[in-house]
Amino acid sequence: MDALSLFGLFAVSAMLLTYALEERSHWFVLGFSASCALGSIYGFLQGAWPFGLVEGVWSVVALNRWRARRGDSRPAD
Repeated sequence: MDALSLFGLFAVSAMLLTYALEERSHWFVLGFSASCALGSIYGFLQGAWPFGLVEGVWSVVALNRWRARRGDSRPAD
């Protein structure tokens, strides 16, 4: 297995793990966003630009969900 395939395996494994744990903490939502960004990079590097593009969009969507959940978990003043 070459380095690019290992990188892709890491990216999608991290996506799966962080997605499964999202309900436990808003930090897992941020991790999911970051792993989607890694998946996007992987898609572009391997030449599958539609995959890279969709993963990039999904990363932004998850980042917005993280911002919203982070705001919900702050203590009230």
